Amino acid sequence: MLYHRRLRTIVFSLVLTLALIAATVPAVWAQGVTHVVQRGDTLYSIARRYGVTVQSLVQANGILNPNLIYVGQRLSIPGATAPAPTPTPPPATGVVHVVAPGETLTRIALRYGVTVYAIVSANNLANPNLISVGQRLTIPGGAPPGPAPTPAPTPGPILSGFQLGGQAHALTYAEQMRHAGMSWVKFQVAYSPGASASAAHDLIQQGHAAGFKVLLSLTGRDKNPASIDFAGFISFVTEVAQGGPDAIEVWNEANIDREWPAGQISPTAYVQQLLAPAYRAIKAVNPAIVVISGALAPTGYFGGRCTGAGCDDAPYLAAMRAAGATSSMDCVGVHYNEGILPPSQTSGDPRGNPTHYTRYFWTMVNTYYNALGGQRPLCFTELGYLSPEDYGTLPAAFSWAANTTIAQHAAWLAQAAQLARSSGKVRLLIVYNVDFTEWGGDDPQAGYAILRRDGSCPACETLHAVMH
Repeated sequence: MLYHRRLRTIVFSLVLTLALIAATVPAVWAQGVTHVVQRGDTLYSIARRYGVTVQSLVQANGILNPNLIYVGQRLSIPGATAPAPTPTPPPATGVVHVVAPGETLTRIALRYGVTVYAIVSANNLANPNLISVGQRLTIPGGAPPGPAPTPAPTPGPILSGFQLGGQAHALTYAEQMRHAGMSWVKFQVAYSPGASASAAHDLIQQGHAAGFKVLLSLTGRDKNPASIDFAGFISFVTEVAQGGPDAIEVWNEANIDREWPAGQISPTAYVQQLLAPAYRAIKAVNPAIVVISGALAPTGYFGGRCTGAGCDDAPYLAAMRAAGATSSMDCVGVHYNEGILPPSQTSGDPRGNPTHYTRYFWTMVNTYYNALGGQRPLCFTELGYLSPEDYGTLPAAFSWAANTTIAQHAAWLAQAAQLARSSGKVRLLIVYNVDFTEWGGDDPQAGYAILRRDGSCPACETLHAVMH
């Protein structure tokens, strides 16, 4: 009997203890709410939705890798209240298109004069790259298209105003890009003889589905090439253009032998054998595609000269103009990614040759704009600042950026965007880069990324401040 009494006492005590614990749990969780991760969520988008920081989510949930969360995961949102429900959009109206063999969303969107993003939203498409023959798609705001006119190789529109974008491996961070004021995404596509444009078409669809204009930078796959198949490249460019990109950059850094055959470097050859034929081919497919000349490697290595072994970019640009380049481009491609000072400065670089124009943002703008006689605007297809703050020691060749902080990286990108917009000379600025993670070896690309190692994006906020 005594045994049973003791047992009842123990059981009662346990029940009471559990009840007390249960009573305290709601008080703890009342300090925040629980979010169940949905498809497409990132810590950044969740943090913005609830008005908290990424770091607070990481700490509250013991997350080791802020870039790795999964659908269905339950996250505690410390100090937050439940957001207002997202209003249900009204049913889409418009014409109905029946998918035919060989069609893509990009081609359908171009046919009706709407965006891929609009079609994706109107039809609740989970995968914009997956449509089937016979599928019925609502085209919001679209009208039945008339017969397609045959486009003529006439100059396309020069970009108006100032627009911002980012170079990305993927669109994992599309929301951060939009928050930063980016309306363009740049993808680099490597050409090799016999290459198909299908991968380029996939990238175009992905960019359009996310609501971005798409710049494709087309360059050679092989570095230090022995030769270039010009005819094959023009055929490839034509096929790429048929996928409906908004802009194409023709080649990359043709003034150095890493990208052009050694001993054959020639601005005239670039214009006459690559740029001009590519321009004609692109405009024959769609005159509205913006053609950007391949940005050059900013350098003073060749002492202001231009030879078959290599060229400084300023004399190369002058020779391009003499070869008629201005009639075969809509915009001049520019790279700038070696700055260690605010872009407003035009002197004071502590490195050797401190008066060289490539050291400073403003002197790069003026050198490039004046080299073409102001006849074409500038398009920065790469502009970035390197900070190793959250990664460690830089390779020796990049030691010049050892003291650049993440805060400076964010501030300078925003200032460059602000100055470019006010200059009247720059139409497009692509931030290099959004999401690269490569650090080892001799190319510390992650140090340029606006998405930092901990998942934060200080530059998203500084760019937002100047772009909105």
